[in-house]
Amino acid sequence: MAAMNALMPIPGHIDPVPVPRGGAPRADGRIDLVGLSREQLRETLAAAGLEPKQAKLRAKQLFHWIYNRGATEFSAMTDIAKAMHPWLAERFTIERPEVVEAQVSEDGTRKWLLRSHDAQDYEMVFIPDADRGTLCVSSQVGCTLNCRFCHTGTMRLVRNLTAGEIVGQVMLARDALGEWPSQPEGRLLTNIVMMGMGEPLYNFDAVRDALTVVMDGDGLGLSKRRITLSTSGVVPMMERAGKEIGVNLAVSLHAVTKEVRDEIVPLNRKYGIEQLLEACAAYPGANNARRITFEYVMLKDKNDRDEDARELVRLIRHYKLPAKVNLIPFNPWPGAAYETSTPERVARFSDIVFKAGISAPVRTPRGRDIDAACGQLKTAAEKKSRAELDRLAEEKQAALG
Repeated sequence: MAAMNALMPIPGHIDPVPVPRGGAPRADGRIDLVGLSREQLRETLAAAGLEPKQAKLRAKQLFHWIYNRGATEFSAMTDIAKAMHPWLAERFTIERPEVVEAQVSEDGTRKWLLRSHDAQDYEMVFIPDADRGTLCVSSQVGCTLNCRFCHTGTMRLVRNLTAGEIVGQVMLARDALGEWPSQPEGRLLTNIVMMGMGEPLYNFDAVRDALTVVMDGDGLGLSKRRITLSTSGVVPMMERAGKEIGVNLAVSLHAVTKEVRDEIVPLNRKYGIEQLLEACAAYPGANNARRITFEYVMLKDKNDRDEDARELVRLIRHYKLPAKVNLIPFNPWPGAAYETSTPERVARFSDIVFKAGISAPVRTPRGRDIDAACGQLKTAAEKKSRAELDRLAEEKQAALG
């Protein structure tokens, strides 16, 4: 896919700046089929020279092998004639993202540093629990929002991830967990959250297309009720996300006053709390069975007072929102301007919200020891030297033989 530019608003800037949509074309000229829907597969095969009936049949077969069986080589596709395997391999690829580094936390959380074919690095995290396994998926290389409590927000935005790079994260996790062929029961990977690096609604088309593939029942087959998209409040895109994607919505709220939210979530200067909560009230499909989640990172002496908790309750009631609140103890990182609220303060905040009839559980930090916790993702490309990353990649390749 040729690199394209899109105009993306940056908080604090009046004029939009160009941001690359996706990666550069592959050096070998092949087209990556991962991330393509059945219809896109058919169109791609037809453009490569297959006649219409053949293109439709092969698209159906490829869709099954790529997304249901997890094939990484065309030679594994036993219902496609062997004579056609070289034709496919010459023109197309179904590779996974390159794993530069894989880490496992003492609590079982896994984090992968991934590299694209054009040498861009991004991360994904898998969080296992007794009753579920959640994959935290990235949508951009870097981030443009500059939320002051978030380590990822200190990165520059390099480019958007393609639909294939987003779907590829899910497929790579399935590889690691041994979950092929895809099946509805007994999965370790049960949930997806678009809460990794980047703002998903600033990469809307790729996120929508990727999640459409992920939700297809004949392929990866994850229900939209098992997928949550998190936004910092890109108000103009929220209704469209509800209509075109239809997954659960999480909103990075983190403050209840303009002054504090302007400071810690700069996007609030463009789309204020009132606009954001009105968009939440209008979000298609939100109801008591599918509540909107408000994420609220607890910052000592900044947003954790009793008055803040009561104002949060008032706002949720005023806008008649079917909502729950996730209270997130701040995960510190070097150079952070904030401290974590005390456990007693977090418990008090939670108690006030709970007593108002609104669920407000405290999220248990996971993966802190490998910088995989909420707000800690920042690619090792910016934490380690490129030489060290290249050495890790070479060692991995040598280990594979």
